[in-house]
Amino acid sequence: MSHDTYELKAESREQVGKGSARAVRREGKVPAVIYGDKQPPLAIALSYKDIFYKIHGGGFLTTVATIDVDGKKIQVLPKDYQLDPVKDFPMHVDFLRIGKNTEVNVNVPVHFVNEEKSPGIKRGGVLNIVRHEVEFHCPANAIPEFIEIDLAGANIGDSIHISAVKLPAGVKPVISDRDFTIATIAGSAAMKPETEESSEAAPATEEAGEEK
Repeated sequence: MSHDTYELKAESREQVGKGSARAVRREGKVPAVIYGDKQPPLAIALSYKDIFYKIHGGGFLTTVATIDVDGKKIQVLPKDYQLDPVKDFPMHVDFLRIGKNTEVNVNVPVHFVNEEKSPGIKRGGVLNIVRHEVEFHCPANAIPEFIEIDLAGANIGDSIHISAVKLPAGVKPVISDRDFTIATIAGSAAMKPETEESSEAAPATEEAGEEK
C-alpha cells in the first residue's frame, strides 16, 4: 500500500513568473503549480517548512496529498520539484490534480528480503542490483509504497526478472515489451566452493551484504 495521505494549506497566486516566484520565496513560502484533470493550471504558494519536511521525509512523489487552497480542497500527486543546487531548499513544486480515474507513471523503490536465505550469497556471491526503482503505470490512488523481491533460494548466476514480482491489481510496468532484469546474484573472487561445510560457515555473508 502507498504512504499515508496528508494535507497542506496553500494560498492562490494571481501572478506567475520569475519575479513573482522570487517574491513568494522572500515571504518564506514555496511557489507551486497544480495542473491536469482538464482544468487550467492553478498557481499557489505553500509553507516552506511543510514542503521541506515532506520532500526530505521520503515517498514524496508517490504519495497522494490534499491541498487546501483558500478553503477549497484539491487532491494531488506531486510530480516534480526543484531544489536549490547549493542550499538544498525547495524552489518550486509541480502537482498533478487527481480525478476519480486518474492513472499515473511513478518510480517505485525495490526492497530485497531474505538475503540470508540465498545459497548464492551464503557462498560469497554478490547481490547486483540492476534497478533500485521500477517505473509503473497505476491508479493514482493505489500507488505501491515499494515492490518486494524475495531472494530465498537464489543462487550464483540467477537473475530476478519483473515477471517474478507479484504486483497489486492495476499496477503494470511501463516497460512492457520485455521481461527486464531487476537484480542478479553474481560470483566474486572470494566465493567459496559449494560444500556443506562452506554453506554453514558465515564470514563472507557480511562482505556480500556490504556490496549492496
